[in-house]
Amino acid sequence: MDYDTYAVDGAEELGPRVTIREANNVAVDFILRGADLAFANSLRRVILSEIPTIAIDLVEVESNTSVLADEFVCHRLGLIPLNSKDVDDVLYTRDCECDQYCESCSVTLTLHARCTGDDVMKVYARDLVVTGGRVNDQVGNPVITDAKGEGCVIVKLRKGQEIRVKCIAKKGIAKEHAKWMPTAAVGFEYDPHNKLRHLDLWFEEDAKKEWPPTKNADWEDPLQEGEPFNYDAQPDVFYFNVETVGGLPPDVIMQQGIKVLQQKLAAVIQELAGGDERNGDYGDGARSPDGPPPGTAYGADGGYTTPFGVGTGNASAWGGGTTPYGATPYGNSGAGW
Repeated sequence: MDYDTYAVDGAEELGPRVTIREANNVAVDFILRGADLAFANSLRRVILSEIPTIAIDLVEVESNTSVLADEFVCHRLGLIPLNSKDVDDVLYTRDCECDQYCESCSVTLTLHARCTGDDVMKVYARDLVVTGGRVNDQVGNPVITDAKGEGCVIVKLRKGQEIRVKCIAKKGIAKEHAKWMPTAAVGFEYDPHNKLRHLDLWFEEDAKKEWPPTKNADWEDPLQEGEPFNYDAQPDVFYFNVETVGGLPPDVIMQQGIKVLQQKLAAVIQELAGGDERNGDYGDGARSPDGPPPGTAYGADGGYTTPFGVGTGNASAWGGGTTPYGATPYGNSGAGW
């Protein structure tokens, strides 16, 4: 079977390399090589919790005569995946100048259904209708992937029951709430044969039988009998399986994850380096703060006096080498011992 391998431009054999084993519009399975554990795990955590998406955040319930409580329905509405394509065009509410929400920072959806027949009526995600303006024509649409084009079930209604709600979808990340999570699951594994002994496998009789290796073990050589343990070995091959909830395709999730990670690292570097105004002639490197200039109370004429000292030299707060009472503890000459 052929696999596609991608490397960072200019990295040659030293940079990260990605081998895609399987990919579709729902999930991607790939191998990351040439990276350390800290980077691989950082990428995993970012794509789990820090990629911005859009989800229903506010619900105004006008009428709900179903058997489900308002809070239950609102929770189900919040977990319906919405299309997050070009979500960067949407502002965070905290960054918007509006009072609560507007077309620049939100998408408005309405839901109105009433059962008039004798049979149970199912209300689906397809029944959510985008109303009002928005930044583009894609963001905020309910994700419909089933063959019937119905989407997930929101509520069931009997004859005479009704539901009428107004939903406000906003931009956010999964660190704030799980409804903004772009992925359903992120599989992550390294060292499938446990050569590095990072895992202490609990077993009753035979660890090999009770802990069968995963399919990723076929991509690495097993531990040989009597092979010496390498205490300096570090993992450099990582197996990812990213599954999306539907709001963003898996390739976009990975691209956004790398983008967010770059932004976080750039912010750290900027804080460490500081700006040119703070660093002066030192360039972009980090350094300790400037000392007091000559002639101040802390550095008169280049000396190291205390705030109360006068002149140069290492004077105490009361001047000279004396104690607060005007004499040295070991004689007036200050010769000490």
